[in-house]
Amino acid sequence: MGKSERYKQEFIKFQGELKSFIYRIVTHREEAEDIAQDTYLKAFKNLNSFQEKSSFKTWVFSIALNLLRDNVRARQRWGKDWQDLARKLHLENDHLLQKQLEVSQVSEHGRFVIREHINFCFSCINKTLLLTQQLCLLLKEVYNFKVKEIILITGLTKGKVKHAIADARKEMSRIFEKRCALINKKGICHQCTELNDKFNPEQKAQIEINKFKMVKEAHNKNYEKLLSLRLQLVKSIDPLHAEGTDLHNYFLENCPDWAKSQKAKQVK
Repeated sequence: MGKSERYKQEFIKFQGELKSFIYRIVTHREEAEDIAQDTYLKAFKNLNSFQEKSSFKTWVFSIALNLLRDNVRARQRWGKDWQDLARKLHLENDHLLQKQLEVSQVSEHGRFVIREHINFCFSCINKTLLLTQQLCLLLKEVYNFKVKEIILITGLTKGKVKHAIADARKEMSRIFEKRCALINKKGICHQCTELNDKFNPEQKAQIEINKFKMVKEAHNKNYEKLLSLRLQLVKSIDPLHAEGTDLHNYFLENCPDWAKSQKAKQVK
């Protein structure tokens, strides 16, 4: 078997992870597909430059990351209040509410599932971080790369990689502690139950929520540990091939425009 064919077979093994990683950064399905395809083409065009100092997977992820750094959606940092602004806009706009329901009811993959919504929520909060923090956190905690591999993928120093991961975890823990009603009774976000009642009323929200270990252990108030449990759930979900993929993709693709629209109304 030739070198090119051998690596094509190896690429197939991790292409699902690569696509979902890209998607979590750009939060747009078509752009994620395009970047994944560009990554594939660039990798095989430059296969002779791969010196096998790392795994082929690590090298390919480094190519994808360079493409992500040039992507407008990847570079866009979300506001911490964008979910709230999008929600407020929908409460004021019957047409937008109806569109959400249509996506949920008509799409083959528009089912509302609470565990997938927790993953969607993670993506929204992750987008409020600096891009370097987003990348390092995902590579380490969701895609299981070691620090030395993340150094090769990102081109950052060991210290910067470790700081990016630690800072990302600290900020995510702080945000979820304040916002998430699943782990803090005073949390300001009740989207899981709110959207469940709208999209999937036959699913008993509280029963489903209480199945999650992070909810059961929330009384311990160890938000670092609760974040780790949340990350375990995120790791178990492929955002591109889940029951609610189309519904959550609709949210993620449009949230920036919804939030900016609502902000513009507030200014007026």
